[in-house]
Amino acid sequence: MADTVIQVDGLWKEYRLGVTNHHSLTRDLQSWWAMVRGKEDPNSKIGDGPSSGAPHAPQERFLALRDVSFEVNRGDIVGVIGRNGAGKSTLLKIMSQVTVPTKGEVRIKGRMSSLLEIGTGFHPELTGRENIFLNGSILGMTKSDVRGKLDKIVAFAEIEQFLDTPVKRYSSGMYVRLAFAVAAHLEPEILVVDEVLAVGDLAFQRKCLGKMEDIGKEGRTVLFVSHNMAAVANLCSTAIVLKEGAKVFQGEVAQGISNYLSLFAGEATRDLEERSDRKGKGGVRMTQLLIEDRSGSGIPTFAIGTEISFRIRYRSQKDVRNPRVVIGIYDSTGVGITRLDTQITGDLPASLSSTGEIVCSTAAMNLVPGRFFLNVAFFSSGEMEDYLSNAAFFDVVASDFFNTGRTFDEGDAALSKFLVRHDWRVTG
Repeated sequence: MADTVIQVDGLWKEYRLGVTNHHSLTRDLQSWWAMVRGKEDPNSKIGDGPSSGAPHAPQERFLALRDVSFEVNRGDIVGVIGRNGAGKSTLLKIMSQVTVPTKGEVRIKGRMSSLLEIGTGFHPELTGRENIFLNGSILGMTKSDVRGKLDKIVAFAEIEQFLDTPVKRYSSGMYVRLAFAVAAHLEPEILVVDEVLAVGDLAFQRKCLGKMEDIGKEGRTVLFVSHNMAAVANLCSTAIVLKEGAKVFQGEVAQGISNYLSLFAGEATRDLEERSDRKGKGGVRMTQLLIEDRSGSGIPTFAIGTEISFRIRYRSQKDVRNPRVVIGIYDSTGVGITRLDTQITGDLPASLSSTGEIVCSTAAMNLVPGRFFLNVAFFSSGEMEDYLSNAAFFDVVASDFFNTGRTFDEGDAALSKFLVRHDWRVTG
C-alpha cells in the first residue's frame, strides 16, 4: 500500500484585485477565526465593513486555485508545471504554510523544507551561519544536529568566505545557493523547490538537480516547479499540470510534459498582441509571428529539410534604435536546439521605423520529426523590450530526407536532434 505523505483536498485560493495583502499567517488565522465566530475582522481597515455607510465599488476577485486535489506518495519526485499564472507558486506557498487557502485542506506527513522565492525563509539581518541554525530549529532539529550538517551545507553552497556575513549583503546567486543547501541538507522528509533555482548558474543548477535526485533515491519526497521541461523530464517520475488555477493532469511525467506543451498549441499561431505573459520594458511590442515555408504557405508543418521563414511584426511608440531580434528554437522537452540572432549575422540597420516587419529566412532545417517551440526576444540599444516564451510552434514530419526511399520517423528521432547529409563508401 502506498504511503501518502501529501494530501491536498479541494483547495481554493481567492485574491481581491487592487487590495494589497500584508497579512502573516497569524493575521490570516485571526481573520478566519473571527469569521467562524461571526465577529468583526480584527485586521479589517476602517471603511472596509458595511457599517461605514459609504457605498462600496464592486471588488474584482481572482481565483488563483480552483478546487485542486491530489496525493503524493513517499519517495515521489513530482514536477509541478504550468504556464505563468497557473497557480504553481500559490499552491506551494499554501503547502509550505506561507499563506492559507480560501477553502480546502492540505495534510502533510513528515517534516517539510521549502525553497520558494528569494527572501522566503531567511532573516536578512542574520548571518548565513545564524540562518542555518534558525532554519534547523524551525524544522525541529537540535543545535547539535545542525552543527553536524554545517560543513556539508557550507561546502555545497560555496560560501565559506561569507558565512558570517548578513545575508542581506549576499548576491541573489549566493542567497539561492545557501537557501538550497540548507533546505536539502537538513534532511526534510519533503523538499519543495520553486523556479527560484533559475537564478543560479548552470553548474550549480546541475548540482541541485543531482542532489534532488539523491533525495528521491533515499525515499524522501520532492516537489519541483520549473519551466525547464528537460530538467523535469530528467528528474521527475510524475507530473502535475495546472491551468488557470485548476489541476488538468496528474500522472507519468512524459505525458504531463506533452499535456503542458499542448496548452500552447491552441494559441501558438494567434496574434501575439493577446499574450499577457510577456517580459521586457515594453517600448517595443511584437504583435504577430508567422511561420512559413519559402512559398509563403503559413501552415506550420514541414518535412525534414524545409527552408523556413519566421515573419515578426512589431510596433513601437518611436523609432527603434540599435535593434536586435533573437529567436530560440526548443524541442518538446525544453532542450535548446539553436538560436537565430541578428547580432550574430549583423543583418538589421541601426534604426527601424516605429512599426514594421522583420523576416528571418533559414536554409534547410534538418530537424528530426517532432514539435518545436519558439522563444522570441526584441532588444533596443541593449535593453530587452519584449520577450515571449513559446510564442509559436511548428511541426516537422517524416520524409525521405536522404532520397533513398526510406523515411526518418519519430522513432528514430530519439537518437538525434537533427540530420546531416552524408554518404558512406568502402575504401579497403
